[in-house]
Amino acid sequence: MSVWSNRSSNMSYTSFLLVGFPGLQESRTLLVLPFLSLYLMIISINALIIHTVAAQKSLHQPMYALIALLLAVNICTATTVVPTMLFSFSTRFNHISLTHCLIQMFCIYFLIIFDCNILLVMALDRYVAICYPLRYTETVTSQLLAGLVGVAAAWSTCSVTPVVFLASQVHFCYSDVIHHFACEHMALMKLSCGDISLNKTVGLTVRIFNRVLDTFLLGASYSRIIRAAFRISSGRARSKAFNTCGSHLLVIFTVYFFTMTSSIVYRMVRTASQDVHNLLSALYLLLPCLINPIIYGARTKEISQHLVRLFQRT
Repeated sequence: MSVWSNRSSNMSYTSFLLVGFPGLQESRTLLVLPFLSLYLMIISINALIIHTVAAQKSLHQPMYALIALLLAVNICTATTVVPTMLFSFSTRFNHISLTHCLIQMFCIYFLIIFDCNILLVMALDRYVAICYPLRYTETVTSQLLAGLVGVAAAWSTCSVTPVVFLASQVHFCYSDVIHHFACEHMALMKLSCGDISLNKTVGLTVRIFNRVLDTFLLGASYSRIIRAAFRISSGRARSKAFNTCGSHLLVIFTVYFFTMTSSIVYRMVRTASQDVHNLLSALYLLLPCLINPIIYGARTKEISQHLVRLFQRT
């Protein structure tokens, strides 16, 4: 299949070539080892924390269940992106069907939004634990937790589905080369030879609405949490409250820092090459998946104690 083609606008490619980093085609095989190492580290560290939470009955509490769920999402995100990326680095014939491309697009954006929604549920859990400690056990039940996670998954699905559906209706007759390592929305839309203004509008609206809503709810929750923590008379209890919230806030900062950096560079720095944009996309997708379990493993006392005992036994 030709890379560039003069097909008529009523024709559409159904298979695409992922080139990963366009400017590094001659040395792309050198990228396999660092990204493979990063992927294996993400899988092993996240799986270790999840195993620790699952194996220790003392950690069978809502807060740790949410941490384990967040780390499971990290594994899913890395697995959605990295294998396809590695294949694009190791071969010149990394073709992906339109169906597979749309499925990958859905999974990437679903997991990004779901990850932020889990952080919102974690903020709600900490809000109840610190502001209403005597009612925490009877308020935050397994049923409530399952319901909130279900709502988070449903909201993520509803947010992403219109974007992917509109993408499936586009005619891709400009080219069959995606200058990216994954089926990122705008990287695919650039291959269209028709009007994609609706696709751009819906995609941008979904992103801005979710980001503004997340920021507002997180800010409202943690402002109440901080005020309640300062009112705690016991210095030890106050320190524990701030330490617990500090871990969540560090994770939130990590996720939002890489996301906002990628968005700002993409929209503001027009002189940046496609390779720079792709690298920033890889960083905001993968680095939080590596940093999050390290934060929880190091800063959450109960988890770190069990990890130390595990390594001592080993």
